[in-house]
Amino acid sequence: MQVDGSWVQIRRARGEDAAAVAVLASELAQSFAFARERFDQTYPALVASEDACLLVAAQGDDCDGYLLGFGHLTFYANGPVAWAEELFVRQECRGRGLGRALMGAFESWAAGRDCVLVALATRRAAPFYEALGYAESAAYLRKVLPPRDPA
Repeated sequence: MQVDGSWVQIRRARGEDAAAVAVLASELAQSFAFARERFDQTYPALVASEDACLLVAAQGDDCDGYLLGFGHLTFYANGPVAWAEELFVRQECRGRGLGRALMGAFESWAAGRDCVLVALATRRAAPFYEALGYAESAAYLRKVLPPRDPA
């Protein structure tokens, strides 16, 4: 896609994107402090997982945004669903269609896996998702678990 006269590619993340995605993920993290060591442990598994969809909005070697989502089987929806877990676009790149393009690519990934719906939780971006056709469906509750005892 063209953004301000430059070509931006929405594609699957690769191993060499790790540093750029880490910078973006550190800017997204708000509920939990970003831990680079944990990121470095998790990133390769997410790139390799068939159930994970890690996309980047890339302009050359730069990543201006990313999306991390998952597909999984359910009973309630009578089939697989896709969950968009994280979406982040650099502040200076917002309003140019990158978030919309990342969500569109994720929806295509989900459709290719025969998912019956795409869902997500958001605290501040509801108008963005509503403009993409998403509708409020349920409340989001969470419980933070204590760290596991390493013994």
